[in-house]
Amino acid sequence: MPDVLKAPLVVEFPFTRSLGPVQSAFLTGLRDRVILGVRTRDGRVLVPPVEYDPVTAEEIRDLVHVGLTGTVTTWAWNHEPRRGQPLDTPFAWVLVKLDNADTALLHALDAPGPDAVRTGMRVRVRWAEERIGAITDIACFEPYDGEESVVTVHAGEFENPVHGIVAEARLDYSYSPGRAQTDYINALAGQRTVGERCPSCRKVYVPPRGACPTCGVATSEQVEVGPSGTVTTFCIVNIKAKNLDIEVPYVYAHIALDGADLALHGRIGGIPYDQVRMGLRVEPVWSADGRYPDHYRPTGEPDADYETYKELL
Repeated sequence: MPDVLKAPLVVEFPFTRSLGPVQSAFLTGLRDRVILGVRTRDGRVLVPPVEYDPVTAEEIRDLVHVGLTGTVTTWAWNHEPRRGQPLDTPFAWVLVKLDNADTALLHALDAPGPDAVRTGMRVRVRWAEERIGAITDIACFEPYDGEESVVTVHAGEFENPVHGIVAEARLDYSYSPGRAQTDYINALAGQRTVGERCPSCRKVYVPPRGACPTCGVATSEQVEVGPSGTVTTFCIVNIKAKNLDIEVPYVYAHIALDGADLALHGRIGGIPYDQVRMGLRVEPVWSADGRYPDHYRPTGEPDADYETYKELL
C-alpha cells in the first residue's frame, strides 16, 4: 500500500459568552480576590455558583462569601501538563470544597509529587498576579496547614463588573485521511481532481471516502472529474473568520464537478457576491503553489439547467 498521509491539525476559535448576574458576580469577585457561592432555598451553598438549583430548577440569586481555604475531596495526578493548563510542571487536578461551601470546585494543586497529595488535605488559593475576571484568576491551590480563613458576608456588588468572557477553544490532534483521500490529495498536487466509483450503484464520489455511503461497499476505481463544475447551492458569509485573510462578504458554495455525483465545498471568487447563483458554471483557480484550488470562478458558460444538478443539492 502506498504511504498514507498524516499531519497535525489544530481547530481553534474564540468563544464569547455574556454573563448573567450570578456568573458576573462570581468572576468579578475572583478579580477582587473574593470567592462567592450561591445559596439554595434548602441552605446548600454551591461553588462555583449556578443560576438555577440543580435539584429543583428554581432560580437562585442569594450570593454568599466562602473561604479561600478548603479540603481536597478527590484528586488525580497530571504527569504531563498540556498547552494552556494552569501549571507547566506536573500537578494534581483536585476537587476542593471551600470552607462554607457544600460543593467542590475543580482546579489545579501545585504539589511536589503525587505522594504529597491526599484526600482530606487542606489547601488554599494562590491568586494570579494579574486578574481579569476569569477562573484563571485563581492561579492554583497550594498545600496549607494554617487556620481556616474567615468567611465574611458579601453582597456580591462590585465596581466595574465583568459582563462577558472570551474563552479560547483549541483542539490539537493528528489526522490521517486514509488511502482514498490520500490519493485525492496527491492528485490535487498535480492539478487533477479524482473521485472513486462505486462498483454497485456506479456513483462517483468526490472527495472519495473509500466506501460508498449508500451501498456500503468498498470503492477503488479512480475517476478523474472536472475541472469545471456547477454551483448547486451557496451561502453568503458576512462574519470574518480569525486567521482567514478574506474580505467579507464572500460566497461559499457546493460545487458539483463534471462527472461527480457528490458536490464538494469551495469559495467563489471573480464575481460580485450578489451575482452568484444556483447553476453558475465555475472552474478552479489554483493556489500559488499549485497544490489545491484556492477558489472557483465563473467559466463564462451559460448556466446549467436545474434538471442536471437537482439531485446534488
